[in-house]
Amino acid sequence: MRLSRFAVLLLSSLAAAACSSTPGTDVLQIPGTSSETTSSVKRPSKAVAAASGPVAPAGDGLASALADPEDHAAPVAAIEQAMAAKPRQITRTSVRHTVYGASFRDAKPINFGKVSPRQYAVHGVDVSRWQGAIDWAKLRTQGANFAYIKATDGGDHLDPMFKENWRGAHAAGLKRGAYHFFYWCRAAADQAAWFIRNVPKVEGALPPVIDVEWNHLSNCKKRPSREVVLEKMRVFMDRLEKHYGQRPVIYTAPDFYRDNLQGAFPDHPFWLRSVAAHPSKTYPGRKWVFWQYSGSGLSHGVKGKIDLNVFNGDEDSWRRWLGGATRAEMVAAAE
Repeated sequence: MRLSRFAVLLLSSLAAAACSSTPGTDVLQIPGTSSETTSSVKRPSKAVAAASGPVAPAGDGLASALADPEDHAAPVAAIEQAMAAKPRQITRTSVRHTVYGASFRDAKPINFGKVSPRQYAVHGVDVSRWQGAIDWAKLRTQGANFAYIKATDGGDHLDPMFKENWRGAHAAGLKRGAYHFFYWCRAAADQAAWFIRNVPKVEGALPPVIDVEWNHLSNCKKRPSREVVLEKMRVFMDRLEKHYGQRPVIYTAPDFYRDNLQGAFPDHPFWLRSVAAHPSKTYPGRKWVFWQYSGSGLSHGVKGKIDLNVFNGDEDSWRRWLGGATRAEMVAAAE
């Protein structure tokens, strides 16, 4: 049966009204975003609508709102309403950072003489799978103001606790960074790619760390020449600096330092292991940013022993460093 032109228009209007009665939350669902945003993903601070163009990907939660490119007003209103109801969360760097005094104990206490770790204002820890499950909130109040977390080693191993520790430290308010244990039997470029693949690039994170040492427990028994060591380190660190926009910190131990690093990398910040004496005695002439003074620390929030560290500076220099110090300031903080 043929319908009149008037009837066709009437039926079309009723159908449109029925569709528009669907609640807005059924039409537009914008999923929540992680609080850990990476600088490799650019998210707008507010909704931006184009007058014409391709439909936004479904992953952005905007496809249904932009389904009709001819109707501009309705999509814009829907987007703004949804964004107001569920704002995106973006991690911001806090220049002010509460510093807790250290309440750590030590299973093997050392008398460091006149310059004790206790004289430094900012203490922190480094952890890996061997610490097991950590109560980060409790560890924070014990004086862990920062944490370096084991992420990777070689070109194919990820610490099984890295993701949990990475999230836990951040949630508890610690300043966090990740470190890579360098493997002398693997290409430096492969190791850099593996670290970058697994460690998020997040605002406010501490600079990445390359851990270089001789490890007699490793199945890699190579001990390259000093020239090869420095070249491998340079390749790895340059790639990390290009990706993260931060100059990597070099962690090392006394024997490896004596064999390879004396006089090398003067513009890089150093993190020095020295559990029997102040770094000025173990590494004469070397400027440093972090000092690992114990491998036998004890603290509430952790079962067993934990590595203890200090930052070389007072609270103000610590906050300046966190606030985005220049490369020169990072090294100058160690003077």
